[in-house]
Amino acid sequence: MASTTDIKNGVVLNIDGNLWTVVEFQHVKPGKGGAFVRTKLKNVMTGKVVDKTYNAGAKIEVTNVDKRDYQYLYRDGSDYVFMDVSDYNQITLSEAVVGDAAHFMLEEQQVMIAMHEGEALYIELPASVVLEITYTEPGLQGDRSTGGTKPATLETGYEIQVPLFIEQNTKVKVDTRTGDYLGRVS
Repeated sequence: MASTTDIKNGVVLNIDGNLWTVVEFQHVKPGKGGAFVRTKLKNVMTGKVVDKTYNAGAKIEVTNVDKRDYQYLYRDGSDYVFMDVSDYNQITLSEAVVGDAAHFMLEEQQVMIAMHEGEALYIELPASVVLEITYTEPGLQGDRSTGGTKPATLETGYEIQVPLFIEQNTKVKVDTRTGDYLGRVS
C-alpha cells in the first residue's frame, strides 16, 4: 500500500479491480481544513477519464505496469503479431488491445506495449510517425494559396486531412494521438 504522496503522472492505480493511470494531479492545501490531492484518472482498458479527490495521507494501491519494447511484425486476420526485441518471443494481440494504433503502424516498427500480470493493456506509439501518401486528389492550380484541406490515404489505409498542395507519394509526419497532419518530410 502507498499513500497519496506517491501519486505522480503516469502512475497506475488499482481502484476496485480496475486499472487507472494518473493523467494529472494537484496537491491542495486550503487555508481551512485538511490538505487533499485532486487527480484526473484515465481507465487503462476503456479510456474513460474521471476526476477523483483523495484526502492527504490516504492509502492507495499502486500497480506495477511493465512497459517493454516490441517490434510490429505482421497482421494475422484480425490479430496483430509483435516480437519482444530483448528475447525474440512473439505475442499476438487482438484488435481491441491495439485500438487506434493500427492506423499508424507499419511492419518492423518499434512500439511499446504495457503489460500487467502477463496481459497486454495498451500500445504506446511515438508522438509522431512518418508515413507516405498513397492516394489523394490533385490540388487545383488556384487553390494552392488558400488554407483548405483535402482527404489523403496513408500507406496504412488510414485517411487524414492534408493541405491542398500535398501530392501522391509524398512522405508526411502524422500525430499518432490525434491523427493530424504535422508537415512534409523530405
